[in-house]
Amino acid sequence: MSIETGPYIFHYIIEGRVCYLTMCDRAYPKKLAFQYLEDLKNEFERVNGSQIETAARPYAFIKFDTFIQKTKKLYQDTRTQRNIAKLNDELYEVHQIMTRNVQEVLGVGEKLDQVSQMSSRLTSESRIYADKAKDLNRQALIRKWAPVAIVLGVVFLLFWVKKKIW
Repeated sequence: MSIETGPYIFHYIIEGRVCYLTMCDRAYPKKLAFQYLEDLKNEFERVNGSQIETAARPYAFIKFDTFIQKTKKLYQDTRTQRNIAKLNDELYEVHQIMTRNVQEVLGVGEKLDQVSQMSSRLTSESRIYADKAKDLNRQALIRKWAPVAIVLGVVFLLFWVKKKIW
């Protein structure tokens, strides 16, 4: 997290029971400040990780100050080749993530087009299915009632013919 106060910004990381804190000018890159804190955190955990819980006095880890001072010198000038390389690496990672996100969005767009086409086909096929279902129902009705209608027609015809003849 970062806290802005006047011309300075405090950046800090809290990991377990340890707080890693640095104060920078506003112009100092945030990514570089957090990279500095990450380097301190990793080295501190590597060297003193098992002793954190047993520390009983202030400045128990004063020997770690030499590493802090060496690392601070490396990060002090933001224009050094090492720091520019770190920032470029960060930018490259962000670029890769954004490229991946754009590709995923494009892929989703293509999939949406496919779903839209499938939906259109499904709609037209469902209309065809509905028409065929109506046709089959009509044919079933005809097959069911046609024999009855024919028999009734023949019976009425016979009655009519019988009436005319007699």
